[in-house]
Amino acid sequence: MDFHPILLLYQFMQWVLDKLLSPNPPSPNTVLSRPRIAIVGAGLTGVAAASHCIGHGFDVCIFEAGDKKKLGGIWSRVNNTSGLQIHSVMYRFHPSVKWGSGYPDRHQIVSQITQLWKRYGLEEKTRFNTRVNSVMKDQQGRWIINNPSNGRFDGVIAAIGSCGDPKMAPIQGQEVFKGEIHHSSQLDGKTAVGKKVLIIGGGASAVEALEFVIHTDAASTSVLARSDKWIIPRNAFVDTLLAFNIFGQETVFSWIPESLLRIFFYRDLQDIAPTSGGLFTGTPMVNSDVFHQIRRGKAEWLRGDIVRMTENGILFNHRAKGVPKGGPGREEEIEGDMVIMATGYQRPSLSFLPDDDFVDPYQPPNWYLQCFPPAHVSICAINSTYANAIGTVGNWHIGIYTRLLLVFLIDPLARPQEYWMKKWIDMTRFLKSRSPQGAFDFFTYSELIYWFVFCVAINPFRWKWALFVFFGISTGLPFSVVREEDRLRNGLGLHKKQY
Repeated sequence: MDFHPILLLYQFMQWVLDKLLSPNPPSPNTVLSRPRIAIVGAGLTGVAAASHCIGHGFDVCIFEAGDKKKLGGIWSRVNNTSGLQIHSVMYRFHPSVKWGSGYPDRHQIVSQITQLWKRYGLEEKTRFNTRVNSVMKDQQGRWIINNPSNGRFDGVIAAIGSCGDPKMAPIQGQEVFKGEIHHSSQLDGKTAVGKKVLIIGGGASAVEALEFVIHTDAASTSVLARSDKWIIPRNAFVDTLLAFNIFGQETVFSWIPESLLRIFFYRDLQDIAPTSGGLFTGTPMVNSDVFHQIRRGKAEWLRGDIVRMTENGILFNHRAKGVPKGGPGREEEIEGDMVIMATGYQRPSLSFLPDDDFVDPYQPPNWYLQCFPPAHVSICAINSTYANAIGTVGNWHIGIYTRLLLVFLIDPLARPQEYWMKKWIDMTRFLKSRSPQGAFDFFTYSELIYWFVFCVAINPFRWKWALFVFFGISTGLPFSVVREEDRLRNGLGLHKKQY
Protein backbone atom coordinates (compact mmCIF):
# COMPACT_ATOMS: atom_id res chain seq x y z
CA MET A 1 0.00 0.00 0.00
CA ASP A 2 1.35 3.44 -0.96
CA PHE A 3 2.17 5.85 1.85
CA HIS A 4 0.38 9.20 1.55
CA PRO A 5 1.62 11.61 4.25
CA ILE A 6 -1.03 14.25 3.48
CA LEU A 7 -3.83 11.70 3.77
CA LEU A 8 -2.31 10.41 7.01
CA LEU A 9 -2.20 13.95 8.39
CA TYR A 10 -5.83 14.46 7.31
CA GLN A 11 -6.85 11.25 9.12
CA PHE A 12 -5.05 12.40 12.26
CA MET A 13 -6.76 15.80 12.10
CA GLN A 14 -10.16 14.09 11.86
CA TRP A 15 -9.32 11.87 14.85
CA VAL A 16 -8.36 14.93 16.91
CA LEU A 17 -11.55 16.80 15.96
CA ASP A 18 -13.63 13.79 16.91
CA LYS A 19 -11.97 13.46 20.31
CA LEU A 20 -12.13 17.19 21.10
CA LEU A 21 -15.47 18.29 19.68
CA SER A 22 -17.83 15.32 19.31
CA PRO A 23 -20.41 15.30 22.11
CA ASN A 24 -20.62 11.95 23.85
CA PRO A 25 -23.62 9.83 22.85
CA PRO A 26 -25.92 9.26 25.84
CA SER A 27 -26.14 5.82 27.39
CA PRO A 28 -29.30 3.82 26.58
CA ASN A 29 -30.87 4.59 29.99
CA THR A 30 -30.18 8.33 29.94
CA VAL A 31 -33.25 10.51 30.42
CA LEU A 32 -32.93 13.40 27.95
CA SER A 33 -34.09 16.84 29.01
CA ARG A 34 -36.00 19.70 27.53
CA PRO A 35 -36.00 21.58 25.25
CA ARG A 36 -37.32 18.82 23.04
CA ILE A 37 -36.73 19.43 19.34
CA ALA A 38 -38.75 18.25 16.34
CA ILE A 39 -36.60 17.77 13.24
CA VAL A 40 -38.23 17.63 9.82
CA GLY A 41 -36.13 15.57 7.42
CA ALA A 42 -33.69 12.68 7.88
CA GLY A 43 -31.10 13.88 5.40
CA LEU A 44 -27.55 14.93 6.17
CA THR A 45 -28.68 18.15 7.90
CA GLY A 46 -31.45 16.54 9.94
CA VAL A 47 -29.27 13.68 11.18
CA ALA A 48 -26.37 16.02 12.01
CA ALA A 49 -28.63 18.47 13.89
CA ALA A 50 -30.28 15.62 15.81
CA SER A 51 -26.85 14.23 16.78
CA HIS A 52 -25.82 17.59 18.21
CA CYS A 53 -29.04 17.86 20.22
CA ILE A 54 -28.81 14.32 21.57
CA GLY A 55 -25.11 14.68 22.31
CA HIS A 56 -25.80 17.72 24.48
CA GLY A 57 -28.58 15.95 26.35
CA PHE A 58 -31.68 17.25 24.60
CA ASP A 59 -34.41 15.02 23.25
CA VAL A 60 -35.40 14.96 19.58
CA CYS A 61 -37.82 13.33 17.18
CA ILE A 62 -37.04 13.15 13.46
CA PHE A 63 -39.95 13.13 11.01
CA GLU A 64 -39.10 11.72 7.57
CA ALA A 65 -41.63 11.61 4.73
CA GLY A 66 -39.94 8.64 3.05
CA ASP A 67 -39.01 5.17 4.23
CA LYS A 68 -35.68 4.10 5.72
CA LYS A 69 -34.12 3.98 2.25
CA LYS A 70 -34.42 7.79 2.21
CA LEU A 71 -32.05 8.16 5.19
CA GLY A 72 -29.40 10.54 3.91
CA GLY A 73 -31.73 12.80 1.94
CA ILE A 74 -30.58 13.73 -1.55
CA TRP A 75 -27.50 11.51 -1.20
CA SER A 76 -29.78 8.47 -0.90
CA ARG A 77 -31.28 9.24 -4.32
CA VAL A 78 -28.42 10.29 -6.59
CA ASN A 79 -26.39 8.03 -8.85
CA ASN A 80 -23.71 5.71 -7.53
CA THR A 81 -21.20 7.57 -9.70
CA SER A 82 -21.98 10.85 -7.91
CA GLY A 83 -19.61 12.24 -5.33
CA LEU A 84 -18.42 15.41 -3.65
CA GLN A 85 -17.17 18.12 -5.96
CA ILE A 86 -15.72 20.14 -3.08
CA HIS A 87 -12.99 18.70 -0.87
CA SER A 88 -14.27 16.71 2.10
CA VAL A 89 -12.45 19.05 4.50
CA MET A 90 -15.26 21.49 3.64
CA TYR A 91 -17.95 18.85 4.20
CA ARG A 92 -17.53 18.01 7.85
CA PHE A 93 -21.15 18.05 8.93
CA HIS A 94 -20.27 16.59 12.34
CA PRO A 95 -16.95 16.39 14.26
CA SER A 96 -17.11 12.58 14.31
CA VAL A 97 -17.16 12.27 10.51
CA LYS A 98 -14.11 10.43 9.19
CA TRP A 99 -13.49 10.65 5.45
CA GLY A 100 -11.22 8.13 3.81
CA SER A 101 -10.48 10.34 0.79
CA GLY A 102 -10.53 13.92 -0.33
CA TYR A 103 -13.53 13.48 -2.62
CA PRO A 104 -15.74 10.68 -1.24
CA ASP A 105 -18.41 9.12 -3.42
CA ARG A 106 -22.09 8.70 -2.69
CA HIS A 107 -21.65 5.39 -0.84
CA GLN A 108 -19.09 6.87 1.56
CA ILE A 109 -21.30 9.88 2.28
CA VAL A 110 -24.41 7.81 2.99
CA SER A 111 -22.29 5.49 5.14
CA GLN A 112 -21.08 8.40 7.30
CA ILE A 113 -24.63 9.70 7.71
CA THR A 114 -25.88 6.23 8.68
CA GLN A 115 -23.02 5.72 11.17
CA LEU A 116 -23.81 9.07 12.79
CA TRP A 117 -27.51 8.15 12.96
CA LYS A 118 -26.68 4.89 14.74
CA ARG A 119 -23.93 6.29 16.98
CA TYR A 120 -26.35 8.73 18.64
CA GLY A 121 -29.19 6.23 18.92
CA LEU A 122 -31.43 7.99 16.44
CA GLU A 123 -33.10 4.81 15.17
CA GLU A 124 -35.70 4.97 17.94
CA LYS A 125 -36.00 8.75 17.51
CA THR A 126 -36.90 8.62 13.80
CA ARG A 127 -40.42 8.26 12.40
CA PHE A 128 -40.27 7.22 8.77
CA ASN A 129 -43.20 7.54 6.34
CA THR A 130 -44.41 10.56 8.29
CA ARG A 131 -44.85 13.63 6.14
CA VAL A 132 -45.12 16.90 8.06
CA ASN A 133 -48.09 18.91 6.82
CA SER A 134 -48.49 21.43 9.63
CA VAL A 135 -46.60 22.91 12.56
CA MET A 136 -48.79 24.74 15.07
CA LYS A 137 -48.63 25.95 18.66
CA ASP A 138 -50.77 24.74 21.52
CA GLN A 139 -52.11 26.99 24.30
CA GLN A 140 -48.87 26.62 26.27
CA GLY A 141 -46.79 27.77 23.31
CA ARG A 142 -45.32 24.36 22.48
CA TRP A 143 -45.18 23.03 18.95
CA ILE A 144 -47.50 20.31 17.63
CA ILE A 145 -46.35 18.40 14.52
CA ASN A 146 -49.43 17.42 12.45
CA ASN A 147 -51.48 16.43 15.50
CA PRO A 148 -51.05 16.06 19.30
CA SER A 149 -50.45 12.31 19.03
CA ASN A 150 -46.90 13.05 17.82
CA GLY A 151 -46.09 14.84 21.07
CA ARG A 152 -45.20 18.42 21.85
CA PHE A 153 -41.94 20.21 21.18
CA ASP A 154 -40.13 23.35 22.33
CA GLY A 155 -38.34 23.95 19.04
CA VAL A 156 -38.46 22.92 15.38
CA ILE A 157 -35.61 22.40 12.93
CA ALA A 158 -36.75 22.29 9.31
CA ALA A 159 -34.04 20.29 7.52
CA ILE A 160 -35.77 19.62 4.21
CA GLY A 161 -32.91 20.95 2.08
CA SER A 162 -33.24 22.51 -1.34
CA CYS A 163 -33.48 19.41 -3.55
CA GLY A 164 -36.76 17.51 -3.69
CA ASP A 165 -38.13 15.39 -6.52
CA PRO A 166 -36.37 15.47 -9.91
CA LYS A 167 -37.55 18.25 -12.20
CA MET A 168 -38.35 17.05 -15.72
CA ALA A 169 -39.18 19.98 -17.98
CA PRO A 170 -41.27 18.91 -21.02
CA ILE A 171 -39.66 19.67 -24.38
CA GLN A 172 -41.55 20.03 -27.64
CA GLY A 173 -41.13 16.99 -29.87
CA GLN A 174 -39.63 14.67 -27.25
CA GLU A 175 -42.17 11.99 -28.23
CA VAL A 176 -40.50 11.63 -31.64
CA PHE A 177 -36.96 11.27 -30.30
CA LYS A 178 -35.71 7.74 -31.04
CA GLY A 179 -33.11 7.65 -28.26
CA GLU A 180 -33.25 7.47 -24.47
CA ILE A 181 -34.30 10.30 -22.12
CA HIS A 182 -33.26 10.21 -18.46
CA HIS A 183 -33.01 12.63 -15.54
CA SER A 184 -29.47 13.25 -14.32
CA SER A 185 -30.24 11.63 -10.96
CA GLN A 186 -31.65 8.41 -12.43
CA LEU A 187 -28.72 6.94 -14.34
CA ASP A 188 -27.88 3.86 -12.27
CA GLY A 189 -28.11 0.77 -14.44
CA LYS A 190 -27.88 2.83 -17.64
CA THR A 191 -24.93 2.89 -20.00
CA ALA A 192 -23.62 5.48 -22.43
CA VAL A 193 -20.84 3.36 -23.93
CA GLY A 194 -20.26 4.43 -27.52
CA LYS A 195 -23.25 6.82 -27.46
CA LYS A 196 -23.58 10.48 -28.31
CA VAL A 197 -24.88 12.05 -25.11
CA LEU A 198 -26.74 15.37 -24.96
CA ILE A 199 -26.88 17.01 -21.52
CA ILE A 200 -29.60 19.65 -21.16
CA GLY A 201 -28.65 22.17 -18.47
CA GLY A 202 -25.46 23.78 -17.26
CA GLY A 203 -25.79 23.77 -13.47
CA ALA A 204 -24.85 21.40 -10.66
CA SER A 205 -26.99 18.61 -12.17
CA ALA A 206 -24.84 18.76 -15.30
CA VAL A 207 -21.87 17.80 -13.11
CA GLU A 208 -23.78 14.72 -11.98
CA ALA A 209 -24.45 13.82 -15.61
CA LEU A 210 -20.83 14.39 -16.60
CA GLU A 211 -19.65 12.04 -13.85
CA PHE A 212 -21.86 9.33 -15.34
CA VAL A 213 -20.63 10.02 -18.87
CA ILE A 214 -16.98 9.91 -17.79
CA HIS A 215 -17.48 6.59 -15.98
CA THR A 216 -19.30 4.92 -18.91
CA ASP A 217 -17.04 6.00 -21.78
CA ALA A 218 -19.49 7.79 -24.08
CA ALA A 219 -18.46 8.49 -27.68
CA SER A 220 -19.11 12.22 -27.27
CA THR A 221 -20.90 14.62 -24.95
CA SER A 222 -22.59 17.93 -25.70
CA VAL A 223 -23.68 20.17 -22.83
CA LEU A 224 -26.53 22.42 -23.97
CA ALA A 225 -26.68 25.37 -21.58
CA ARG A 226 -28.98 28.40 -21.75
CA SER A 227 -26.45 30.66 -20.05
CA ASP A 228 -22.80 30.80 -19.13
CA LYS A 229 -22.12 29.74 -15.56
CA TRP A 230 -18.93 30.22 -13.63
CA ILE A 231 -16.93 27.02 -13.28
CA ILE A 232 -14.28 26.87 -10.57
CA PRO A 233 -11.59 24.19 -10.13
CA ARG A 234 -11.99 21.19 -7.90
CA ASN A 235 -9.29 22.49 -5.59
CA ALA A 236 -9.70 22.90 -1.83
CA PHE A 237 -7.27 25.84 -1.63
CA VAL A 238 -8.91 27.82 -4.45
CA ASP A 239 -12.44 27.09 -3.25
CA THR A 240 -11.56 28.17 0.29
CA LEU A 241 -10.01 31.42 -0.93
CA LEU A 242 -13.16 32.27 -2.90
CA ALA A 243 -15.30 31.63 0.18
CA PHE A 244 -13.21 34.22 2.06
CA ASN A 245 -15.10 37.12 0.46
CA ILE A 246 -16.67 38.27 3.72
CA PHE A 247 -18.85 40.84 1.95
CA GLY A 248 -20.89 38.11 0.27
CA GLN A 249 -21.31 40.07 -2.95
CA GLU A 250 -19.48 41.57 -5.92
CA THR A 251 -16.91 44.17 -4.87
CA VAL A 252 -14.44 46.44 -6.66
CA PHE A 253 -11.89 43.64 -6.20
CA SER A 254 -14.00 40.84 -7.70
CA TRP A 255 -12.25 41.27 -11.05
CA ILE A 256 -9.08 39.81 -9.49
CA PRO A 257 -10.32 36.23 -8.86
CA GLU A 258 -12.43 36.38 -12.03
CA SER A 259 -9.40 37.35 -14.12
CA LEU A 260 -7.23 34.70 -12.47
CA LEU A 261 -9.83 32.04 -13.27
CA ARG A 262 -9.97 33.15 -16.91
CA ILE A 263 -6.17 33.17 -17.25
CA PHE A 264 -5.20 30.00 -15.36
CA PHE A 265 -8.33 27.83 -15.44
CA TYR A 266 -10.33 28.70 -18.56
CA ARG A 267 -7.16 29.49 -20.57
CA ASP A 268 -7.99 28.55 -24.18
CA LEU A 269 -11.72 28.18 -23.44
CA GLN A 270 -12.52 31.88 -23.05
CA ASP A 271 -15.64 31.52 -25.18
CA ILE A 272 -17.50 29.78 -22.36
CA ALA A 273 -16.30 32.15 -19.63
CA PRO A 274 -19.20 34.35 -18.43
CA THR A 275 -19.28 37.91 -19.72
CA SER A 276 -22.12 39.09 -17.47
CA GLY A 277 -22.92 38.13 -13.92
CA GLY A 278 -20.00 38.23 -11.54
CA LEU A 279 -18.50 35.28 -9.73
CA PHE A 280 -20.14 36.37 -6.47
CA THR A 281 -23.69 36.47 -7.77
CA GLY A 282 -24.58 32.78 -8.09
CA THR A 283 -23.48 29.29 -7.12
CA PRO A 284 -20.63 28.25 -9.43
CA MET A 285 -20.07 24.76 -10.76
CA VAL A 286 -17.16 23.02 -9.04
CA ASN A 287 -15.58 20.75 -11.61
CA SER A 288 -12.24 20.28 -13.33
CA ASP A 289 -13.26 17.41 -15.63
CA VAL A 290 -15.46 19.61 -17.84
CA PHE A 291 -12.53 21.45 -19.36
CA HIS A 292 -10.42 18.30 -19.49
CA GLN A 293 -13.08 16.51 -21.55
CA ILE A 294 -13.52 19.53 -23.85
CA ARG A 295 -9.76 19.78 -24.49
CA ARG A 296 -9.62 16.05 -25.25
CA GLY A 297 -12.35 16.51 -27.84
CA LYS A 298 -14.70 14.21 -25.90
CA ALA A 299 -17.14 16.99 -24.96
CA GLU A 300 -18.38 20.37 -26.10
CA TRP A 301 -20.14 23.18 -24.25
CA LEU A 302 -22.79 24.94 -26.33
CA ARG A 303 -24.59 28.13 -25.37
CA GLY A 304 -28.12 28.62 -26.67
CA ASP A 305 -31.77 27.65 -26.56
CA ILE A 306 -33.53 24.37 -27.28
CA VAL A 307 -36.05 24.76 -30.09
CA ARG A 308 -37.41 21.22 -30.06
CA MET A 309 -36.41 17.59 -30.13
CA THR A 310 -36.09 15.72 -33.38
CA GLU A 311 -35.88 12.03 -34.23
CA ASN A 312 -32.11 12.07 -34.07
CA GLY A 313 -31.36 14.73 -31.49
CA ILE A 314 -32.16 18.33 -30.62
CA LEU A 315 -32.73 21.39 -32.77
CA PHE A 316 -30.63 23.99 -31.01
CA ASN A 317 -30.38 27.78 -31.42
CA HIS A 318 -26.66 28.32 -30.89
CA ARG A 319 -26.06 31.85 -29.56
CA ALA A 320 -22.81 33.81 -29.69
CA LYS A 321 -21.08 34.94 -26.51
CA GLY A 322 -22.88 37.85 -24.86
CA VAL A 323 -26.23 37.26 -26.60
CA PRO A 324 -28.95 36.91 -23.93
CA LYS A 325 -31.33 33.98 -23.50
CA GLY A 326 -33.85 33.82 -26.30
CA GLY A 327 -31.73 36.06 -28.50
CA PRO A 328 -30.79 35.51 -32.14
CA GLY A 329 -28.49 32.69 -33.10
CA ARG A 330 -27.83 29.91 -35.59
CA GLU A 331 -30.13 26.89 -35.54
CA GLU A 332 -28.54 23.49 -35.96
CA GLU A 333 -29.43 19.91 -35.17
CA ILE A 334 -27.24 18.36 -32.49
CA GLU A 335 -27.37 14.60 -32.97
CA GLY A 336 -27.53 12.27 -30.00
CA ASP A 337 -28.51 8.79 -28.84
CA MET A 338 -29.17 9.70 -25.20
CA VAL A 339 -30.58 12.87 -23.64
CA ILE A 340 -29.84 13.55 -19.98
CA MET A 341 -32.08 16.16 -18.38
CA ALA A 342 -29.79 18.03 -16.00
CA THR A 343 -32.72 20.22 -15.03
CA GLY A 344 -32.30 20.00 -11.28
CA TYR A 345 -34.82 19.31 -8.57
CA GLN A 346 -38.04 20.79 -7.33
CA ARG A 347 -37.49 22.85 -4.20
CA PRO A 348 -39.18 21.34 -1.12
CA SER A 349 -41.81 23.62 0.40
CA LEU A 350 -41.67 25.15 3.87
CA SER A 351 -45.42 25.78 3.74
CA PHE A 352 -45.99 23.46 6.72
CA LEU A 353 -44.60 26.24 8.94
CA PRO A 354 -47.01 28.86 10.40
CA ASP A 355 -48.39 31.47 7.99
CA ASP A 356 -46.90 34.39 9.92
CA ASP A 357 -43.42 33.16 8.98
CA PHE A 358 -44.13 34.24 5.39
CA VAL A 359 -45.20 37.86 5.78
CA ASP A 360 -43.54 40.45 3.52
CA PRO A 361 -40.85 41.71 3.63
CA TYR A 362 -39.58 38.95 5.92
CA GLN A 363 -40.15 35.86 3.84
CA PRO A 364 -37.40 33.27 3.35
CA PRO A 365 -34.54 33.68 2.71
CA ASN A 366 -35.00 37.09 4.38
CA TRP A 367 -34.94 35.66 7.90
CA TYR A 368 -32.69 36.24 10.89
CA LEU A 369 -29.32 34.63 10.09
CA GLN A 370 -31.27 33.42 7.03
CA CYS A 371 -32.75 30.49 8.99
CA PHE A 372 -34.76 31.91 11.93
CA PRO A 373 -38.16 33.42 11.00
CA PRO A 374 -38.59 36.64 13.05
CA ALA A 375 -42.09 35.63 14.12
CA HIS A 376 -40.80 32.41 15.76
CA VAL A 377 -37.28 32.27 17.13
CA SER A 378 -37.93 28.65 18.17
CA ILE A 379 -37.90 27.58 14.49
CA CYS A 380 -34.67 27.14 12.53
CA ALA A 381 -34.68 26.11 8.85
CA ILE A 382 -31.10 24.90 8.43
CA ASN A 383 -29.96 24.52 4.79
CA SER A 384 -33.57 24.99 3.65
CA THR A 385 -33.71 28.68 2.74
CA TYR A 386 -30.54 29.48 0.79
CA ALA A 387 -30.61 30.20 -2.93
CA ASN A 388 -26.97 30.67 -3.98
CA ALA A 389 -23.65 30.57 -2.17
CA ILE A 390 -19.93 29.88 -2.35
CA GLY A 391 -19.19 27.49 0.45
CA THR A 392 -20.83 24.26 1.52
CA VAL A 393 -24.13 23.01 2.90
CA GLY A 394 -22.55 20.18 4.91
CA ASN A 395 -20.14 21.76 7.33
CA TRP A 396 -19.56 23.44 10.71
CA HIS A 397 -22.58 25.74 10.45
CA ILE A 398 -25.09 22.91 11.02
CA GLY A 399 -23.87 22.53 14.59
CA ILE A 400 -23.73 26.30 15.12
CA TYR A 401 -27.32 26.83 13.98
CA THR A 402 -28.48 23.90 16.13
CA ARG A 403 -26.72 25.16 19.25
CA LEU A 404 -27.95 28.72 18.68
CA LEU A 405 -31.49 27.37 18.66
CA LEU A 406 -30.83 25.52 21.92
CA VAL A 407 -29.37 28.68 23.50
CA PHE A 408 -32.38 30.75 22.42
CA LEU A 409 -34.70 28.18 23.98
CA ILE A 410 -32.75 27.77 27.22
CA ASP A 411 -31.65 31.33 27.97
CA PRO A 412 -34.35 34.04 27.79
CA LEU A 413 -31.77 36.84 28.09
CA ALA A 414 -29.85 35.49 25.08
CA ARG A 415 -33.02 35.09 23.03
CA PRO A 416 -33.45 37.70 20.25
CA GLN A 417 -36.70 39.63 20.12
CA GLU A 418 -38.68 39.86 16.89
CA TYR A 419 -38.00 43.61 16.60
CA TRP A 420 -34.22 43.17 16.71
CA MET A 421 -34.31 40.16 14.39
CA LYS A 422 -36.02 42.34 11.79
CA LYS A 423 -33.57 45.16 12.40
CA TRP A 424 -30.65 42.80 11.68
CA ILE A 425 -32.33 41.73 8.44
CA ASP A 426 -32.85 45.38 7.47
CA MET A 427 -29.22 46.18 8.32
CA THR A 428 -27.93 43.32 6.16
CA ARG A 429 -30.13 44.47 3.28
CA PHE A 430 -28.68 47.98 3.63
CA LEU A 431 -25.09 46.72 3.69
CA LYS A 432 -25.74 44.70 0.51
CA SER A 433 -28.00 47.24 -1.18
CA ARG A 434 -25.66 47.50 -4.16
CA SER A 435 -25.69 43.77 -4.75
CA PRO A 436 -27.31 42.83 -8.10
CA GLN A 437 -29.48 40.27 -6.29
CA GLY A 438 -31.23 40.22 -2.93
CA ALA A 439 -29.12 40.48 0.23
CA PHE A 440 -29.85 36.87 1.17
CA ASP A 441 -29.98 35.42 -2.34
CA PHE A 442 -26.22 34.91 -2.29
CA PHE A 443 -23.63 34.62 0.48
CA THR A 444 -20.19 33.20 1.09
CA TYR A 445 -19.14 30.96 3.94
CA SER A 446 -17.02 33.68 5.55
CA GLU A 447 -20.03 36.03 5.49
CA LEU A 448 -22.05 33.30 7.23
CA ILE A 449 -19.39 33.01 9.94
CA TYR A 450 -19.46 36.80 10.32
CA TRP A 451 -23.22 36.60 10.90
CA PHE A 452 -22.66 34.09 13.69
CA VAL A 453 -19.90 36.14 15.33
CA PHE A 454 -22.02 39.30 15.17
CA CYS A 455 -24.99 37.45 16.65
CA VAL A 456 -22.99 36.31 19.68
CA ALA A 457 -20.97 39.51 20.14
CA ILE A 458 -23.87 41.97 19.97
CA ASN A 459 -25.56 40.59 23.09
CA PRO A 460 -23.41 40.35 26.29
CA PHE A 461 -25.74 37.66 27.65
CA ARG A 462 -24.62 35.41 24.77
CA TRP A 463 -20.92 35.77 25.51
CA LYS A 464 -20.99 32.98 28.08
CA TRP A 465 -22.34 30.69 25.36
CA ALA A 466 -19.64 31.47 22.77
CA LEU A 467 -17.59 28.27 23.21
CA PHE A 468 -20.77 26.21 23.23
CA VAL A 469 -22.21 27.87 20.12
CA PHE A 470 -19.05 27.65 18.02
CA PHE A 471 -17.49 24.42 19.28
CA GLY A 472 -20.07 22.61 21.40
CA ILE A 473 -17.98 22.75 24.60
CA SER A 474 -18.18 24.33 28.08
CA THR A 475 -21.90 23.94 28.76
CA GLY A 476 -21.53 23.71 32.54
CA LEU A 477 -20.67 27.36 33.24
CA PRO A 478 -23.38 28.98 31.06
CA PHE A 479 -26.01 26.57 32.40
CA SER A 480 -25.12 27.48 35.99
CA VAL A 481 -25.25 31.19 35.12
CA VAL A 482 -28.69 30.78 33.56
CA ARG A 483 -29.91 29.00 36.71
CA GLU A 484 -28.67 31.90 38.83
CA GLU A 485 -30.37 34.36 36.48
CA ASP A 486 -33.59 32.38 36.77
CA ARG A 487 -33.31 32.46 40.56
CA LEU A 488 -32.79 36.22 40.51
CA ARG A 489 -35.75 36.78 38.20
CA ASN A 490 -37.96 34.58 40.34
CA GLY A 491 -36.91 36.57 43.38
CA LEU A 492 -38.01 39.73 41.62
CA GLY A 493 -41.33 38.18 40.68
CA LEU A 494 -40.52 38.01 36.96
CA HIS A 495 -41.17 35.13 34.59
CA LYS A 496 -39.31 33.97 31.49
CA LYS A 497 -42.14 34.98 29.18
CA GLN A 498 -41.55 38.61 30.19
CA TYR A 499 -38.07 38.47 28.63
